[in-house]
Amino acid sequence: MYKYLFGPVPSRRLGMSLGVDLVPKKVCSLDCVYCEVGKTTLLTMQRKEYIKLDKVKNELKHFFSNNPDPDYITFSGSGEPTLNIGIGDIISYIKEIKPLIPVAVLTNGTLLSDPEVRKALSQANLVLPSLDSATEQGFGRINRPAQGLNISTYLQGVKDFANEFKGDIWLEVFILPGYNDSPEEIHELKKALVGINPKVVQLNTLDRPGTLSGLRGATHDELQQISDMLELNNVVIIAASAKRKNILSYRKDIENAIIETISRRPCTLDDLTTLLGKNVSEINKYLDVLEADKKIEAVEQSRGVFYQLSEKYEN
Repeated sequence: MYKYLFGPVPSRRLGMSLGVDLVPKKVCSLDCVYCEVGKTTLLTMQRKEYIKLDKVKNELKHFFSNNPDPDYITFSGSGEPTLNIGIGDIISYIKEIKPLIPVAVLTNGTLLSDPEVRKALSQANLVLPSLDSATEQGFGRINRPAQGLNISTYLQGVKDFANEFKGDIWLEVFILPGYNDSPEEIHELKKALVGINPKVVQLNTLDRPGTLSGLRGATHDELQQISDMLELNNVVIIAASAKRKNILSYRKDIENAIIETISRRPCTLDDLTTLLGKNVSEINKYLDVLEADKKIEAVEQSRGVFYQLSEKYEN
């Protein structure tokens, strides 16, 4: 069992992706209200070696000696990967031992104002930053940034990276009704997107409960309306998560283990990751499919969000 690698897991955007997790849960520069990993426990902009690079390299070496190649190697997981000062070193190591496997980095983009971070990510094939609001008010309300982080620095960093980076940029916009879907928000967002000019703008929304109660995901019609308002030819609405089951490597054993576990008692996301020995991001991928299939449902209780078998599935 690996501590810093997870998967390969079925990703709606990258096929079968081997995850690399470079920070403990949940070290991040943002505390987004929608985060499915959970509330940020260390809200920081400080970069350091949160996880020792040699340990990550040893796990990568072992994985590739014993497993087929994944479609992608993706830096993501429990927090913001660019907070680890060694991310560039790990990407270089991957390129050395597996030069034909593309490397993707999922990042909130907040550290791209740092030239060292931009240099480290320059070795990747694909970078997927996020941008949920281009206004200070919206940024603060939905992303709840670390102290000292403002929207102008954030936007300039993403723009600078887009101008320098030779690979592809797919920029994700996470839409939350009532937070960042007003005409004013979309107008400012469009101006920012035009300035960044990513290859693709991906509209996403909530699949499962975030860190605040009362949030809801946007409907497909609402996402389409926002796409129409943006009037950009590179906007796509991310496909439904249930389609992950069409990936040949979708693992029924993990799905069955989740169902068997929560059939005995409802579990939180943390409960499932502990009991099943899987990374939080990996469990999340399978919860997507199970919820879409109406096999499980999320219920808010005093200790948090619990997953249980749906009434229909029990019958």
